Amino acid sequence: MSEQSTPPLSPEKIMQLGMGFWASKTLLTAVELEIFTELAKRAENLETLQGRMGLHPRSSRDFLDALVALGMLEREDGFYSNTPETNHFLDKNKPSYIGGILEMANHRLYPFWAHLTEAVRTGLPQNESKDNIDFFGILYSDPARLKEFLAAMSGVSHGANLCIAAKFPWANYKSFVDLGPAQGDLPAQIALQNPHLKGIGFDLPAVAPVFEEYIQALGLSDRVSFQGGDFFNDPLPKADVVLMGHILHDWDLEQKKQLLSAAYDALPDGGAVIVYDALIDDERRENAFGLLMSLNMLIETPGGFDYTGADCAMWMQEAGFKETRVEHLIGPDSMVVGIK
Repeated sequence: MSEQSTPPLSPEKIMQLGMGFWASKTLLTAVELEIFTELAKRAENLETLQGRMGLHPRSSRDFLDALVALGMLEREDGFYSNTPETNHFLDKNKPSYIGGILEMANHRLYPFWAHLTEAVRTGLPQNESKDNIDFFGILYSDPARLKEFLAAMSGVSHGANLCIAAKFPWANYKSFVDLGPAQGDLPAQIALQNPHLKGIGFDLPAVAPVFEEYIQALGLSDRVSFQGGDFFNDPLPKADVVLMGHILHDWDLEQKKQLLSAAYDALPDGGAVIVYDALIDDERRENAFGLLMSLNMLIETPGGFDYTGADCAMWMQEAGFKETRVEHLIGPDSMVVGIK
């Protein structure tokens, strides 16, 4: 009887990962050119799409067919159209658009990640601060740029925001405050699904016009308001629930613990803190997105990093929270809940 043969080793997985930037940049360029927004109107053939999008005849067919092969477009009888996912999430004219974060990835993060080797050797950010440019200082002083950035943050958070609005037992509470709310999508989704609640978005004063415009457009100004302040230097507004969505990973360990202690002080007995990020799984083996996000914090911040649910629960307990739990939300995002 012959021995069972071992399947030959293949470099396919290594090559796909190593050359993965080809696929990434193809998608990012399609978002930049608004291919998906155009095709949300109607399916179009190669010649029409080439003319409307200003694509060169040498590149257009390979570019569009690459998007088909990557599962981002469909092609039937010579006509290109969106997939259900790209039609829903990458059409700029839909409220479900998440392309803002991809636009930022294309314009900012993509070139910075070219310096990851230096980052992992030095532990230093590789963004604008490398050239002594205060990106966030410039960002918060430029209303148009700030609005674009906050919209990008809403796009990447929207799915998790809907889950929190639906899954958390809001019937037990009357008020909430969201720290670093961007446009205000998390407070908005909570208020829309829970008409008895009143909420506050707490952030630097420059965010107020963007937040208030978003909340007003949804008809929520009577229940959701903005309060300006610095959550490291000012007391947090008092509320039954304190939320931090895609906020805690921006900061170093000491600052993380400071924010959780501030949340504890702002809550009544029985109040809750909700923290959500792309939590790394406790064994640090499965949530690749969470681990890569932590590397992105290395690129972008002086001390920020992502963390596991167990890490966050431990920090909450150190701050005084008597009960903690971890719940998955959507995709790579999970939340940690602490009860005072």
